[in-house]
Amino acid sequence: MAARLLLRAASAVRHGPARGYAKKPGGKVKGKSVPKEELKGPEVCTDPVKLATYAVGVNYHKDSPDVALKPDSEYPDWLFQIHLGPPKKLEEMDPDSIEYWRRLRKYNTWQRNRLKKGKKL
Repeated sequence: MAARLLLRAASAVRHGPARGYAKKPGGKVKGKSVPKEELKGPEVCTDPVKLATYAVGVNYHKDSPDVALKPDSEYPDWLFQIHLGPPKKLEEMDPDSIEYWRRLRKYNTWQRNRLKKGKKL
């Protein structure tokens, strides 16, 4: 009998009272709440002359001026041959190029993932 009382006392001390979820930080604010300031994005330059002569937003130093653009003759030729449009479709690419096979592998991976998503265990 004494052993039972001892076990009950030990279990009550060990478990302790049940608790609920933790309180949310901040809780209720008494009085009028102050509206939060909205986040503003970076300023966008719309001056066409400045956009044509400077690389606006490229310089990461706060206090230094924008980088001036050089004439086209000072840049390498490959820079003007970069494809800037939407990516080419697989049918438009040359099968002997490495880009073709990389794109094909990517498409096959997407297809496999779509098929796996529908399977049930």
